[in-house]
Amino acid sequence: MRHLKWTLAALCLVPALTMAQSYPARPVRVVVPFAVGGAGDTVARAVAQKLTETPGQTFVVDNKAGANSMIGSELVARAAPDGYTLLVQLGPPHNTLPFFSRNVPYDPVKDFTPVGIVGTAPQAMVVNASLPVTDLKSFLAYAKANPGKLSYGTSGVGSSQQLGGELLKARTGIDMTHVPYKGGSLALNDVVGGQVPVGILVLSNVLPHVKSGRLRLLGVLQAERAQAAPEVPTLAEAGLPGFAVPDTWVGLLGPAGMPAAVVEKLRAAMEQALAAKDLQERLQTAGFEVQARPSPEEFARLLAGSVETYKEIVTKAGIQPE
Repeated sequence: MRHLKWTLAALCLVPALTMAQSYPARPVRVVVPFAVGGAGDTVARAVAQKLTETPGQTFVVDNKAGANSMIGSELVARAAPDGYTLLVQLGPPHNTLPFFSRNVPYDPVKDFTPVGIVGTAPQAMVVNASLPVTDLKSFLAYAKANPGKLSYGTSGVGSSQQLGGELLKARTGIDMTHVPYKGGSLALNDVVGGQVPVGILVLSNVLPHVKSGRLRLLGVLQAERAQAAPEVPTLAEAGLPGFAVPDTWVGLLGPAGMPAAVVEKLRAAMEQALAAKDLQERLQTAGFEVQARPSPEEFARLLAGSVETYKEIVTKAGIQPE
């Protein structure tokens, strides 16, 4: 009987192994849940181009924008888990949507198979140069002396930027109003122009304005300093020990239940693609840093852990899904 069970188990593995050996045998659809031209789309097209060169099959980008990325993500969550429908997604919003909408038609953890992280986008806190502060400590003193008078701009509701701001408010007790924009460039324009005095935005986007003197950079929100500006402290180093939000990543995922051998083949192809200098430069231009990349299993743990971290921030901020 034991030998029979082993035989049956081995027979069950044959189709999966055969599929992995021949994968990909036809074009692969790479769904981008954002409009053409944005950071997610730029990264997806750059990676798809390199993946096409690696395993010898075409990886075709398909933009399915709408509902704050839910339309494209649901399409992938409901697809066959055979590796021929993949998702290039940003986290957030992938790992924060359930906290802002009651109608998310999928579970961001259970309904997906993480393949790999392409890169991360460090987020920074900046102030307009007209604000009479020079660092985080003087900013906090100013905010406490002027309750309710400050506002901070971000790329939108549910972004890591908003949640970083809410965590800052919860940790320090300052009163600051969130001003969400439909994209980081719009928020950046108003922070540079002084219409909104504070911004929590992508580091690479604010650096030119910091160098010109129009903005002051107070620190980065993640746990580690950024490659693009290693001299800039984290907010934890600048005066808030233990402060950090999860990395804002762009990653490749598939539907839940993808065969491990297919996932490994995709991961290996990603590693080869991301080693190319030209791809690294394109990612950096889009605001992402290519770092040591976690395995699919580590990516899964990071995804689940970030959901719990953001849940705690949202709960403390009293944010309710709409």
